Amino acid sequence: MKIGFLGAGAMGGAILSGAIEAGVISPSDVYVSDFSQAIKDKYAALGCNICSDNEELGNSADIIIIAVKPQYAKGALAEFKNSMYGKAAISIMAGLTQETLREYIEGDFRLLRVMPNTPALVNAGAFALCSDTDLTDEEKSFAEKLFGTLGVFEWMNEELINTATGLSGAGPAYVYMFIEALADGGVLEGLPRATAQRLAAQTVMGAAKMVLETGKHPGELKDMVCSPGGNTIVGVKTLEEHCVRGAVIDTVSKATQRARELGKK
Repeated sequence: MKIGFLGAGAMGGAILSGAIEAGVISPSDVYVSDFSQAIKDKYAALGCNICSDNEELGNSADIIIIAVKPQYAKGALAEFKNSMYGKAAISIMAGLTQETLREYIEGDFRLLRVMPNTPALVNAGAFALCSDTDLTDEEKSFAEKLFGTLGVFEWMNEELINTATGLSGAGPAYVYMFIEALADGGVLEGLPRATAQRLAAQTVMGAAKMVLETGKHPGELKDMVCSPGGNTIVGVKTLEEHCVRGAVIDTVSKATQRARELGKK
């Protein structure tokens, strides 16, 4: 299949570069349309085909990954004109529903909506794939292979995509705040900043890996660290006193509500 990228900046570029590096797609089968000359030059140097406009992109590719910023979507998608008939589109734009995308793109085409997150930049992404899709089985398999090389993916119906946006889409920001706070605590107690930050980041990454690889409930893993009367249970008690769990739950809920609001605009 010929794969098109409408936008190959930060997130689109991460997906494209990761897929090429993993051998999921060949540069000769890739078509790129982007307003940035530097981005076009970058992928031309890798052997990708560069399109002069979005209509050429639609005519050239079988599947087009839409990775422009949502605020530019309406104008960019109108430029497809009638080139998307019979093609497949995969949108990674936050907030834009399938209904809205079908209004923006002319013709009869197949569609998959995906919510990525920024750790895809280091092949550790979390992708929410909308199960309310009319992609063919072959196209679904391609999507799973593509996003599976860049992290993990979960299929869900469209009404839950906003929840994934509030959790995994925005979640890296919450985790960065926790890492920063964890490091600040180490600095407060005498650790050099660089040391504290490295230990904090590795601790978060290692704990997440334990959850994914052991399949154990996070509460069970937490209990394994808490010795009776030890320092860890004192730390856990302190977090509970400050209502950290309740704050995180409310944060995801509020971010989800905001994603729903943005999708209605």
